[in-house]
Amino acid sequence: MFKRIALFLATNLAVLILLGIVMSVLQNVFGIRLGNNGGILVMAAVFGFGGSLISLLMSKWIAKRTTGAQVIEQPRTETEQWLVATVRRQAEAAGIGMPEVAVYDAPEINAFATGANRNAALVAVSTGLIRAMSRDEAEAVLAHEVSHVANGDMVTMALIQGVLNTFVLFAARIVGGWIDAMLGGQRESRGPGIFYFVVVMVLDVVFGLIASMIAMAFSRYREFRADAGGAQLAGRHKMIAALQRLSQTYGQSTLPNQVQAFGISGAVGHGLSRLMRSHPPLEERIEALRNAPEQRPSGRAVVR
Repeated sequence: MFKRIALFLATNLAVLILLGIVMSVLQNVFGIRLGNNGGILVMAAVFGFGGSLISLLMSKWIAKRTTGAQVIEQPRTETEQWLVATVRRQAEAAGIGMPEVAVYDAPEINAFATGANRNAALVAVSTGLIRAMSRDEAEAVLAHEVSHVANGDMVTMALIQGVLNTFVLFAARIVGGWIDAMLGGQRESRGPGIFYFVVVMVLDVVFGLIASMIAMAFSRYREFRADAGGAQLAGRHKMIAALQRLSQTYGQSTLPNQVQAFGISGAVGHGLSRLMRSHPPLEERIEALRNAPEQRPSGRAVVR
């Protein structure tokens, strides 16, 4: 948690500097005059959505670089042939373009999907998954990841994060300005004082934590949808068996932060810490599948 807050503070300082530079350029070089609140909102939206969309567009490249995932260009083994053939079959059934299929070296049972375009995504599995799972279980995991792609989860998550980023940047500066004005004697002509920047940084952390809780709540809901989509593509009994197998290393992940939310296995949390987790408890996911109406694999991965 302290590392997360430290990174957030460092990011906030960079955003403050960039906001000041861009607003100065707009006002002094181009002569653009925006109202105080209007200018803050525009800049908050530019940086809030800009960072989120850039991360989305770079997601495949970042995932490959940070995990060392090797894309299977020409299958060299029977396992690689099976992986590519299974993803191709599921992608066709789900109505999406063929994703790139990759393998990355990691001890835990895990997999992830990412990419800005549902017709040009990336699906990667760990070497630990290949070693530990049966073909039926691995098929269900691949179906889970293909469902993420078919549901457009990467794009939706980026848009939600953009909205939340904009809210954090905008609300922190509006509330910070109001508090600074109240305590500083309405010094509008002199501009904000040093206390304003301290208050804004504190509010960035507070609002940022609230925004993270909202984003993680959607991420947990999205995992239930992907499980249901995986059950539709591969079969419910295979999806349940895969989740049960995950319990061997559940909660362990060597995935980088950028793609952890899109892995099939995520960190386990309890109490308040659960609000900051991208994945719901494994037992809840299994129970949701068991309670779902029985369906034969239909090839439709999108679960509304």
